[in-house]
Amino acid sequence: MALKATIFKAKLNIADMDRGYYGEHLLTLARHPSETDERMMVRLLAFAINANAQLEFTRGLSSEDEADLWQHNLSGEIERWIEVGLPTEERVRKACNRAREVRIYAYGARTAPIWWRKQVPSAERFNNLKVYFLNAESSAAITALALRNMDLTITIQDEQIWLASTIASAEISLQTWK
Repeated sequence: MALKATIFKAKLNIADMDRGYYGEHLLTLARHPSETDERMMVRLLAFAINANAQLEFTRGLSSEDEADLWQHNLSGEIERWIEVGLPTEERVRKACNRAREVRIYAYGARTAPIWWRKQVPSAERFNNLKVYFLNAESSAAITALALRNMDLTITIQDEQIWLASTIASAEISLQTWK
């Protein structure tokens, strides 16, 4: 019998002073049986950083033709394609050809730098690609906030990110790789 996804509920109160975006989002996240809390929380962080009324989660791990998150314009074209983790070169190329902007949020202290060194030559040709790295401390801090029902306050200012819940808070650092 197949394992079912675990459902998480998240209420995000976002104050992104860098973009002038302020909003509340009530989200339902389905964590795939093979997905870790860390990956799910990085997806949630990527949502918060890119929050927009049109931004939505996709089927994620269960679909090869969809991003982890994406944003469509009113004519149905993909404005922003967001990947979490370490996508293959083929997947990055496909995303860059289909979307106006592609963002990758890489994590994994040992594996991500190796993955990036292999990606650099092919990634240089894509002007619409941005790659960010979440270090081990930041990744562990947001993973500690994972609960079935989350109420998170996210503040973004001067490219610094703060997350706070009723149980803990975390300051997040993202490195820009491209």
